[in-house]
Amino acid sequence: MEKKIGVKDGENMYDRIKRTFMTYKELVILGLLGIPIGLVVGSIDAVFGRILLGITDFRDAHPMQLIPFLALSGVFIAFCYLKFGGKSSKGMNLIFEVGHGEEEVIPIRLIPFIISGTWITHLFGGSAGREGVAVQIGATFSHWAGKKIPLKNSSHIFLVTGMAAGFAGLFQTPLAAVFFAMEVLVAGALEYQALLPAVTAAFTASMTSHFLGLEKFSFALTAEMNLNLSDMGKLILAGILFGIVGGAFAWALKYIKATLARIWSQPVIRIFYMGLIISMLLLLLYQGRYAGLGTNLIHISFYGGEIYSFDWILKFMLTIMTLTAGFQGGEVTPLFAIGASLGAVAGPVMGIPPELAAALGYASVFGSASNTFLAPVLIGAEVFGFAYFPHFFIVCAFAYLFNLNKSIYSLQKIWGGTHTI
Repeated sequence: MEKKIGVKDGENMYDRIKRTFMTYKELVILGLLGIPIGLVVGSIDAVFGRILLGITDFRDAHPMQLIPFLALSGVFIAFCYLKFGGKSSKGMNLIFEVGHGEEEVIPIRLIPFIISGTWITHLFGGSAGREGVAVQIGATFSHWAGKKIPLKNSSHIFLVTGMAAGFAGLFQTPLAAVFFAMEVLVAGALEYQALLPAVTAAFTASMTSHFLGLEKFSFALTAEMNLNLSDMGKLILAGILFGIVGGAFAWALKYIKATLARIWSQPVIRIFYMGLIISMLLLLLYQGRYAGLGTNLIHISFYGGEIYSFDWILKFMLTIMTLTAGFQGGEVTPLFAIGASLGAVAGPVMGIPPELAAALGYASVFGSASNTFLAPVLIGAEVFGFAYFPHFFIVCAFAYLFNLNKSIYSLQKIWGGTHTI
């Protein structure tokens, strides 16, 4: 006899109603608990983000006085992590290990370590991002809180919830944040059990950080591009290009990190010598144009200014060097800059309006490098306008398919094998 879904053997109507009620009661509780998670994480994101922007402005005003000390700042970061960091030195890898059930605890000390390390990296010119910090902040706090809640699988649910809150609080793109947190641990699978608390936490964190003065980057596209057969072909070509670039970034990150570890096995020595090389390159190449987040390249791509044909590759190289050396931060904002500057120069060649191509590159290079699909589609729509949702969908789909199946997150798992063409 065929058994109905959701019905247990020997269960009467009363027991079925009671079980359903308890299930929805837990769901409501999880959703409500996402609100204080979002408030706390959004507040931390706002403080972190606003100070980071102030640091960026200060460094941009004094590049010759600050960038030469990048190597020494790196030594300080590496020494502190070795001496006092413990498991927090694993950074994003620790978040993935906990998400996969390989570790049980994320030390709270990770939060001040990753925040201060990122501030120092940016003050002295390291080409790094900030999303890794926000995601780790959210995951650490939320997972700690989740372990204290007597609900089934709450610690894992709140790990995903915190990741969504951290991403949303920093970028104020809550829809993208929810799907990023749900799909990034295992590419090709979604953590639906965390959907409701992730939604409440993400929207709360986004509103909280905005209320506390952290500004969101957005740009209203006006370019027209129909979805006829010819334009579809252009979008597919763009997706393949952005996918290969994002995949190459993820591959290079892993390969160069392993290579540098063989050359300089001691983290302090590695970060010192790499810091010297990076600081010299940053000063020689337009005195800090490729330092920090890369928001300057994003701004030029959309608001006017000269984008050079080599901007994207130099930002690509210096970001890889900074992160593999051991400096702190993330990859996503530099990936936005790489994608936007590449799109701005490649768009006209492919017959796509430059602003639209920059926006498509902004979203899809991030998606291909992180091996995610839904998050970049939604971040494109939330930042540039939902009228272009179909354009982002097409480009991000092909970027995902042609990213060489690589990810900037080395411990990301693949559900059901591989999607590589």
